[in-house]
Amino acid sequence: MLQEFAELLAISGGDPFKVRAYEKAAQTVAGYPKDVTDLDEKGLDAIPSIGSHLARKIIEFLRTGTVEELDELRAVVPAGLRSLLDVPGLGPKRAHQVYDELGITSVGELLDAIHQHRLCHLPGWGERSEENLARAIHDAHAAGARIQLAVALGLAEEILAHLSTLPQVRKAAYAGSLRRMCETVGDVDLLIASEEPGPVMETFCTMPLVARVLARGSTKSSIVTTKGVQVDLRLIEPPVWGSALLYFTGSKAHNIHLREMAVRAGQKLSEYGLFEADGGRLIVAETEEGVYKQLGLPWIPPTIREDTGEIEAALAGELPNLVELRNIRGDLHTHTNLTDGVASLEDMVTAAKARGYRYYAVTDHAPLLHMQRMTSEKALEQRHRIRLLEQSAGIALLHGTELNIQPDGSLDWDEDFLAGFDIVVACVHSAFRQSRDAMTARLLRAIEHPAVNIIGHPTGRSIGRRAPIDADWDEVFRAAARTGTAFEINASPDRLDLNGDLVRRARRAGVRLAISTDAHAVTHLDFMRFGVATAQRGWAESADIINTWPLGKIRRFLAKHPPTHTRKSG
Repeated sequence: MLQEFAELLAISGGDPFKVRAYEKAAQTVAGYPKDVTDLDEKGLDAIPSIGSHLARKIIEFLRTGTVEELDELRAVVPAGLRSLLDVPGLGPKRAHQVYDELGITSVGELLDAIHQHRLCHLPGWGERSEENLARAIHDAHAAGARIQLAVALGLAEEILAHLSTLPQVRKAAYAGSLRRMCETVGDVDLLIASEEPGPVMETFCTMPLVARVLARGSTKSSIVTTKGVQVDLRLIEPPVWGSALLYFTGSKAHNIHLREMAVRAGQKLSEYGLFEADGGRLIVAETEEGVYKQLGLPWIPPTIREDTGEIEAALAGELPNLVELRNIRGDLHTHTNLTDGVASLEDMVTAAKARGYRYYAVTDHAPLLHMQRMTSEKALEQRHRIRLLEQSAGIALLHGTELNIQPDGSLDWDEDFLAGFDIVVACVHSAFRQSRDAMTARLLRAIEHPAVNIIGHPTGRSIGRRAPIDADWDEVFRAAARTGTAFEINASPDRLDLNGDLVRRARRAGVRLAISTDAHAVTHLDFMRFGVATAQRGWAESADIINTWPLGKIRRFLAKHPPTHTRKSG
């Protein structure tokens, strides 16, 4: 409701400060750790960025399902104009412009206008703007109805927790692309080992979150949840659990490779087990480890079962010792309500300590992201608060900043002021469609700046909404390795940036990596698990990740002395 208020105000030309207030309120509610439906107006008023005016709107919405003022705003903004709000890469101002000047009221009409090159003639547009919009729409359509990793995983864990309470359930797990921790999944695959499938299927098909049942059988059923996600459940006999889990986890290419190995050994591999080809005697089926061992392989972690060299590495005894969540000692990119975060400095630090971190960096935005209204005075005041808080917090605190890499590669603040920060993260926040050469030069200038420690969310992508920037990544990674500049694996489910493929390329170039949540709320600190999974998909080990290091080592790294190590290919 709050986000819709912000969008309708923006698209109708409302006060930018009012738009920002609603956006901040929406972020605050989304990241608030408690259930707002349990709060009265006084409790809502106490939430940062809410206040009494918005608290009354929230109460009205919770009681009636709508807000009178929002209904009035919907009536003012034409339905055709509202439909353009969901077009990725367009934005409220340009949506209003194409509606007013060309009468466009749908994505189809917008695509026709792009095809006819009618947009490039509008004020403030050009051929490149038109091309960028076409690409953004194409990328969003290519994502189709795929589900973000965090949504799919949360749903899978909720259903498995519910089904695991049944006495008939022996084992339960999610499989498929979800177990490989792909950034998006088409649907959710669940496996359960049980000798009594009837009660399990009955419970699965009648859960409160079931919107409709697509198919129901004794060993497989499919539902669509109230969130619109398809979930498939397969019931497995306990003795063949391992072979079924292996079969339904690996990518198609990984599984084919394993089956070919079995054939060469005179065997046959399926979801029911590994068998002798002659006679059909079952060799092994109960555990994944047993199946892999019989094929002459160690157990291969699910996140790298893509047939991109993992089987060859396993045969050679060169599988990576993948980084794990327990290896993470701190978070190096987070925000507070000083800029666009929704929690106080104290709350974020308390939450970080509760997660067992040894150190924690606060990296609020810098002045060139003008909407955040950061100043050098605010930054210095925050630094003073951090130093005082550190004395009693029981966790080492790093005062940092998230800089903006401008189109020409310049940064916020001068070198002398930046020298006072413990950690500096630099990110691209605008002009995402520069040419490959211009973007490469832009990143190189930031990497070579003596104050920059980490390049954050390096490709700038937003999954399903904004395509990654185009740069010569090999040249960029070589420069990062030479200067001792780390690259971030941003753990936000909207980003997962770097992705697994680029993580692997960065490692080959000798680049150090940082897995950070970019948390804007206490609950966002839990995103770390998605960043770790993405690092695993890039074959990253603990030694590659700077925030697995002890505090002394990471402080030496942040002093930005170029590393002398080299990485083997992997």
